[in-house]
Amino acid sequence: MTRRLWPDWQSITTPVVLAALLLAWEVASRTVLADQYVLAGPLAILARIVDDAGLYGRALAVTLREAALGFLFGNAVAVLLAAIAIAIPALDRMIKGVALVVFCLPLVATGPILRVIYGVGDGPQITLAALAVYYTTLVPLLVGLKAVPPAWTDLVRTYGRGRWIQLIVVRAPAGLPYLIAGLQIAAPAAFLGAMIGQFTGADRGMGVLAIQAIRTLDPVATWALATIATAVSVLAYLAVGWLGRVLTRSAPPLILATTGGGRAVGRWRRIADPVLSLAVTLATVWGLWIGMIRVFDLNPFFAKGPGDVFAFMLGGPAAAANREQLFEALGQTLAVAVPGYVAGLALGAALAVLFDQVPLIRRTMTPIAIALRAVPIIATAPLVVLALGRGDAAMITVIAIMAFFPTLVACAHGLRQVPPQVLEFFAVFDSRRLTVFWQAQLPAMVPALFASGRIAVPTVVLAATVAEWLSTGSGIGNLMVLTYTTSNYNMLWSCIVLLTLVSAVGYALVGLVERIALMRFAPEQVTA
Repeated sequence: MTRRLWPDWQSITTPVVLAALLLAWEVASRTVLADQYVLAGPLAILARIVDDAGLYGRALAVTLREAALGFLFGNAVAVLLAAIAIAIPALDRMIKGVALVVFCLPLVATGPILRVIYGVGDGPQITLAALAVYYTTLVPLLVGLKAVPPAWTDLVRTYGRGRWIQLIVVRAPAGLPYLIAGLQIAAPAAFLGAMIGQFTGADRGMGVLAIQAIRTLDPVATWALATIATAVSVLAYLAVGWLGRVLTRSAPPLILATTGGGRAVGRWRRIADPVLSLAVTLATVWGLWIGMIRVFDLNPFFAKGPGDVFAFMLGGPAAAANREQLFEALGQTLAVAVPGYVAGLALGAALAVLFDQVPLIRRTMTPIAIALRAVPIIATAPLVVLALGRGDAAMITVIAIMAFFPTLVACAHGLRQVPPQVLEFFAVFDSRRLTVFWQAQLPAMVPALFASGRIAVPTVVLAATVAEWLSTGSGIGNLMVLTYTTSNYNMLWSCIVLLTLVSAVGYALVGLVERIALMRFAPEQVTA
């Protein structure tokens, strides 16, 4: 066996590309962008981190602890809800509905409310970190748990075993790859949630330092904090990925759709079930809303109930003016959120396919893609706005960055879910790579694409409102800042309700498109 005198060129491609990018970054910061106060070079960033290592270290320790607790609590809730939804199908729609409504709550407005409820301490940060991650894990996990071949569950049922045994023996192994995908997305999201929580009134942590850097127009500090947050998020992402590879060494099961079973139901049943589920979900959310106010004994000046929001938007003397202000701000937000959402999903899916077809590009671009998503939006948004201005281009860019990475991760996992036996079948007939992709990999990717599309809806709303809150001075994100600072809590709670409804409607629309798409790729899976 001949020993290589030089390393394989493919193994050094990624370091060479990254080194070239760092060099270009440093040159740009010293030349064409030197007077723009937008870009700090790698050397300046490294020097600031070294000089303020003690300050950054203490802040990072605080944020890491809060993010880790939120990550654990949020994902534990996601796994529990998924298990209950599978084991007790009658609760499936209600669980998903309530979980969706809670996840759609805008973190920008939820933070100040949690600050009032918790008072001082790290409760808001941990809660926001948990809220930022639990749904990103719940949706992919349900995809895997439900999309197993009916013959597998029938076999378990033949031996007289119930749904809990099916869940443990059959569905859990199928859902594990998608659980890992959700956890990988959740790792950076937990850090972001903790930082947003710190932004709403904390006195220490990375979020506090980031806001100070933004307000003092210190790009070096902003980039230094963003670099630290990115490094931590990337390490967490890679750690979860490594754990996933250790736990999923066996061949993947065939997963083609998000809905299992082939039981045909009547037309009226198909209509009645979603309507009943919606009614139960609304009643549950209504009860939780009122119950929260009563359990925490919140001051009515601050805590507004459903009746207060209804009167403010529909029944009061100034309802028309209030609605006009709300919908004008919402229109400004949607004008950039929708194209950013579409661009992010398209970019994520395209990159997943490109990475799968061209391994060299995957090795080169994956670290860059992870880094782009891991940079917290409270650092990204001001820098993008400074670079591109306060127009729509900056907002769409920020939103697309937030949307594309979950799509990239989910679609990449979906493309890998084709069993080796299927690939061997195509190999026997010497099928072209494009044929294998179109007939085997694409159907396996479709459920993952739509799962990420559903997750991305509230994520895009978060990105848009945070960017408006920090930088643009327009849209419903800016309106929430103004209402909070002026103690107009009727408007603040109305913004929360409106954004939650928009996110839920967007989620439902993606589900409708998904059902149509699955009728094309897996029609046997959409009869129920």
